[in-house]
Amino acid sequence: MTACWSFRGASGRRELTLDRAAVIGILNVTPDSFSDGGAYADAAAAADAARRMLDEGAAMIDIGGESTRPGALRVAADEQIRRVLPVIRALRESGCNAPLCVDTTLEEVALAALDAGADAINDVSAGEESSGGTFRVAAARGCGIILMHRRVPPESDAYSHAHARDPEYVGGVVAAVRDFLSRRAGAALEAGVDRAAIVLDPGLGFGKSVAQNYELLARARELASLGYPLLCAASRKSFIGAVTGEAEPRRRLAGSIAIAVMQFIRGVRLFRVHDVAAHVAALRTAAAALAQGPESGRE
Repeated sequence: MTACWSFRGASGRRELTLDRAAVIGILNVTPDSFSDGGAYADAAAAADAARRMLDEGAAMIDIGGESTRPGALRVAADEQIRRVLPVIRALRESGCNAPLCVDTTLEEVALAALDAGADAINDVSAGEESSGGTFRVAAARGCGIILMHRRVPPESDAYSHAHARDPEYVGGVVAAVRDFLSRRAGAALEAGVDRAAIVLDPGLGFGKSVAQNYELLARARELASLGYPLLCAASRKSFIGAVTGEAEPRRRLAGSIAIAVMQFIRGVRLFRVHDVAAHVAALRTAAAALAQGPESGRE
């Protein structure tokens, strides 16, 4: 798999070396996210939480002003900007030099966040919602960009365990997700985005049944064969609770770590998580174990 996620950030060249796990801390400055909605509505509290995650070993912080949980109401660009910019500015003004990512599908939010000091865009629509606007921003600024697969937008989606039957994917979920991500990465390249700046996310929990999520996890190497770094964003999601029987998202840590370690064994190196310290410790331990034998890095 690609050994580095490289892009131009607010303070120069950024590189997340992927010969080891890189944990991205989730910071939702929203009132309605599925797990931590309302926890960091105050900019100062949010900035403190970000610094805590960095102290715990996070390589990047992902800041979002709109919930993407199933059924979430959409948030206008000006309100997203009102939520995320004070946090980015507070971190930069306090001397924080860590990479920051803005979680948005909107071109104007991405631009405002980059101007305030962000380094990357996490676009869960893979550029579709902005008609390629986030691609144009990423190309012009040289910033990093994460492209995610989703079947439908959040307001039309359901939690993984709530699907009456598996959502239909022609050729199967893995082939469909791989084809979509390949096409969207190609569109980003055509727009002028640097190949080294692109990360792909299969969109675990977005328009997939419980079984389809686990199939994507088991066949991660087929997605990685596209040649881009993969992001695992399974933290606390409902398909974990469907297996463990845990309805409360905050109590899904054990399952979240199990998936992260399994994905690490399959070569994934980027992990978007709520519980930074626990994931950092688990992934470091997994790396130490894998480094000791001839089966290192192989399934």
